[in-house]
Amino acid sequence: MNANVHVIDHPLVQHKLSLMRNKEASTNSFRRLLNELAMLMAYEVTRDMPMQEVEIETPLEKTRTKVIDGKKLVFVSILRAGTGILDGMLSVVPGARVGHIGLYRDPKTLTAVEYYFKMPDKMNERDVVVVDPMLATGNSAVAAVDRLKELGPKSIKFVCLLTCPEGVAAMNKAHPDVPVYTAAIDRQLNEHGYILPGLGDAGDRIFGTK
Repeated sequence: MNANVHVIDHPLVQHKLSLMRNKEASTNSFRRLLNELAMLMAYEVTRDMPMQEVEIETPLEKTRTKVIDGKKLVFVSILRAGTGILDGMLSVVPGARVGHIGLYRDPKTLTAVEYYFKMPDKMNERDVVVVDPMLATGNSAVAAVDRLKELGPKSIKFVCLLTCPEGVAAMNKAHPDVPVYTAAIDRQLNEHGYILPGLGDAGDRIFGTK
């Protein structure tokens, strides 16, 4: 598999993903599991975050120690399903800034159509983590990264729960410099652009809509 794709195969991640795939999982449990899974994935995705040294005082003495600068990190949620991953990631890095990209998939052409774009300022000073539960056709992900690159951020990573060979190939072709972090690479896409075996429509399952 492509070196730019990082499958997070930690047992806790895989266990929670299996529970989410079950069609009997309620909206409430699906949402809770997604939140927990996003927190676990954030641990891996932020592994190489830059640190800075600060001086603090422990109960015993002054010392120099390391902290991350969370404000330099931006989580960009692809609406609407990205919100489910965003919440879990913010639990781990509460100081991060948040951007939103509104994209919907044209049902006939399966291409991504943008309707909303709002980012923090000084994006050229920031590291970006784009979140969306599914990297399926790759059209939304590629369109989102296209737009973000116009702002010249320091780095971009893409985080999803599930992807498939078609999604990985589309992303790698358009943006070979953007690493993809995922919990699983599923078998294939069906004719409607859904991942198989997958877990259905992530947005509908998060928000209880049809």
